[in-house]
Amino acid sequence: MAVNKPTGDSARKGAVRKRSQIATKIQGEDTWTKRSKETGEFMSQKKAPAATKYKGVRKEQ
Repeated sequence: MAVNKPTGDSARKGAVRKRSQIATKIQGEDTWTKRSKETGEFMSQKKAPAATKYKGVRKEQ
């Protein structure tokens, strides 16, 4: 997991591990979907249209 210390500085220290994200489409709208590396199941999805990706989460090819 990423460490977010010290609190209040709004900065992430390191990447989020054990997760990845992929660009998907929902009803023709581009969005980002977060996936667990351990189980392969989809964890969450940004509301469409989501032009911005998840912070600190690596992208899948």
